[in-house]
Amino acid sequence: MLARKRRPSSAWHSLLALPFVGLLWVPFYNRSEPALAGFPYFYWYQFVWIGVSAGLTAVVYFATRDEHR
Repeated sequence: MLARKRRPSSAWHSLLALPFVGLLWVPFYNRSEPALAGFPYFYWYQFVWIGVSAGLTAVVYFATRDEHR
């Protein structure tokens, strides 16, 4: 049986775990202060992670896409 080669892009894929870890421990951001533009911390912290997640996904995509296209 042939062993699968580990692609060097796996390090890039580990960046996708950051949003998961950042939102995993809810007691860290389960509070109302500091408010930002009237939104409690609980909400704007999660909204920020939406943008961070989209940015990280784009970085990983462009860093690992096949260059032969």
